[in-house]
Amino acid sequence: MKCFVPPWCFLFCFFYILPLFLAAEEGPSQKPLEEQRLDIIRYGTETEITALIKTLKDEKAYYLNDELAQIMETTRNRNILAGIFSFFGEQNKTGLEGRAIRVIEERDNEANDTVLAAVNYLGTVKAPEGRMPLETLLNEGESRFAGAAFRALGQIGGALSKEDKEAGDGVAEYLMNYYTDRSPGEESRREIIAALGETASHEGVPFLAELAVNSEERAGLQITALEALSKIGDNRGLDAILEAVSSNDPNVRSAAVTALGPFTGKEVDDAILEAFRDPYYRTRIGAARAAKDRKLTQAVSFLRYRAEQDEVPAVKDDAVRALGAIANEEAMAVLESLFGEKKNGDRIRILAAEMLMQNNGDAYASKLIAALDDAKRSNQTALYNGFLRIIGGSKAAALEDLARRFFASGGVVEKSYALDITALNEFRGLAGEVRSLSDPKNSNLSRKAQETLKKLGLNE
Repeated sequence: MKCFVPPWCFLFCFFYILPLFLAAEEGPSQKPLEEQRLDIIRYGTETEITALIKTLKDEKAYYLNDELAQIMETTRNRNILAGIFSFFGEQNKTGLEGRAIRVIEERDNEANDTVLAAVNYLGTVKAPEGRMPLETLLNEGESRFAGAAFRALGQIGGALSKEDKEAGDGVAEYLMNYYTDRSPGEESRREIIAALGETASHEGVPFLAELAVNSEERAGLQITALEALSKIGDNRGLDAILEAVSSNDPNVRSAAVTALGPFTGKEVDDAILEAFRDPYYRTRIGAARAAKDRKLTQAVSFLRYRAEQDEVPAVKDDAVRALGAIANEEAMAVLESLFGEKKNGDRIRILAAEMLMQNNGDAYASKLIAALDDAKRSNQTALYNGFLRIIGGSKAAALEDLARRFFASGGVVEKSYALDITALNEFRGLAGEVRSLSDPKNSNLSRKAQETLKKLGLNE
């Protein structure tokens, strides 16, 4: 005997029973990403929280800072503390100074990594209240943390010098007294010398100048003293730097030439130009960097020769960068020649293109696009990728059509660069193309497209 099932039973199952079954199969509804991350902060393990901090760093996402700061007040977990100190330090975000000082004061109960992270944080945010705890740490002979403490003191001293010269000088005096009275090891001495440069205190100049020309000192300490004198930029240290330019040690010589960057005068110019003839390649690099720092127009001919003829690629690179910094008519003509000459290596052409675009993207965008297309036709992959990277970080109205072309027919890499170009240049006319990539089915580009819309203020 056949059983008759009324039609309404099928409708009931379809509209009521089946949806319940499917919902049960899917499980509970997924929380929004922000709520998931908040739950990790509230209830997560050390592994989960440190992984989240790494993700936030990678994303440069700072919206959970307040919640992370709250953890700092209660946790003693070394990895969480170190991770958050590092994350806040990267942002140069204040707010954890009290916790960092507490870690230093209670260091016997803390892991070394945690104490080092706290010391580094105080230096990174240049916390004035960190000065005394750091000096106490050093006075008590905590060699485990000495290098980091000297660096942090130098950073704090530099900030104090801007606000209160006397306070900055006080940090410099402390560092010099420690150097002369406590007989620190060589590594600590190097850190103290570098920290003196960071303080920007003019009180340290005679001390540093004496070290810089003392041929009986290790070359590493002389070099650090020269770098410190350059950072301070006090003319009282210039004679010592010029004397070191003639050192028998090629490494000291090159450091001295580099240190000339902040200084002016014919004697300085002549020393830089003469350094381009030095047989030691690092001295030639130093000359290029000093010419760059000073935008030394007299050096353009030397820089051109080095960019074209030097046997050391690093010298060529620094010569091109110096031309980009000088950027007068003559320097730009040299850069255009370097970029346009196909016999030049990829590295030089790419770097020259970068300098041209940095200085005048609107004038050189069309030439770079033509070179990009030529590199693709010639299957010069490295050159093509290098030009593509430059374009992705450039500002120029002429890049809008290229971005549109990439959206229409480019591969994943080109589309990704098209998003970069659109965001950087605020090409809102390409909003439709960006929205088409924001669809989740474009798994590789969806998130970046959404971020681009947000940057353009079009994400609503």
